[in-house]
Amino acid sequence: MQKLSSLTLPWPTDWAALFGARRPLILEIGFGYGAFLLHLARQHPDTNIIGVEIANRCLAHVERRIAREGWPNVRVVHSTAETALHHLFEPASLWQIHVNFPDPWFKKRHGHRRLMQRDTLDAVVNRLQPGGRFYLATDIREYAEMSAALLADTPGLENLLPAAWAEDLPGRVLTRYEGKARREGRPCYYFAYRRTAVPPPPLPSVQELPMPHIVFRSPLSLDDIQAQFAPMQHTVGQVYISLLEAYRGRHKLLFEVFVKEPTIEQHFAFTLARRPEPGEYTLQLGTLGHARPTPGVHLAAGLLGDWLATLHPDNLELKRKLKE
Repeated sequence: MQKLSSLTLPWPTDWAALFGARRPLILEIGFGYGAFLLHLARQHPDTNIIGVEIANRCLAHVERRIAREGWPNVRVVHSTAETALHHLFEPASLWQIHVNFPDPWFKKRHGHRRLMQRDTLDAVVNRLQPGGRFYLATDIREYAEMSAALLADTPGLENLLPAAWAEDLPGRVLTRYEGKARREGRPCYYFAYRRTAVPPPPLPSVQELPMPHIVFRSPLSLDDIQAQFAPMQHTVGQVYISLLEAYRGRHKLLFEVFVKEPTIEQHFAFTLARRPEPGEYTLQLGTLGHARPTPGVHLAAGLLGDWLATLHPDNLELKRKLKE
């Protein structure tokens, strides 16, 4: 089975072509070991079911189960929820979205990592079709209270329950984590919302751009350039860039880079290689990390190119193909 990733799938993805049939789409965010995915597959055999997960061990486990047991209407994708919602799906394309026991990220400095926050819910509303359903489950009371406040303040979603949440949903299958919580006596909190006809909020888009590259001339060798490298961090608007390390290969330098943008984080490499012309180099995206050429990646290339230009007074930039 082809392994799927938000860094290699088309933006947006043609799910009907991938599944081989156009059916209603169900998304589970953070599927763990796949018990709920299998439940969805059995409960809704006439739908296409997509699970997104960032844990490689869980992905590998469920991919093996799909291959071994044959779940024809299920595919799993390596992706964060934010990247999947913003880039893999079109507006009003999802029939159901399920979020089961998301990480609460208790520490204040980690609050921005919580799945349940305004930007994510705006994306949920935008991607759900009118009449579509959003389901959330958590065993953390504080997380339930925070989520209840956010959901109540979300135009385009209406509560299907008589209270903010329920402590049981008939017919629900237990996930591995959910079963452990119940055995340990921890109550669980369940939310069920329906998408209304209120127009969805617009979503910020991160566009893919042409592949960035810079060509320059320098009297410096690759070893000279590597010797002058030191890690650097930059913040440009909502984009955070970290130039982490420079590694010497046989014929090129590899620069390890991390870029965080509002809807995507990428850990990848630029390569610096000699050109056939004496003293000329090309800086371009490497294959490590399968980076998408987003504006943040172009910014990182520009920052790295600007640093290279400072290394010697005779350095001369010959070509720059970047989104400024």
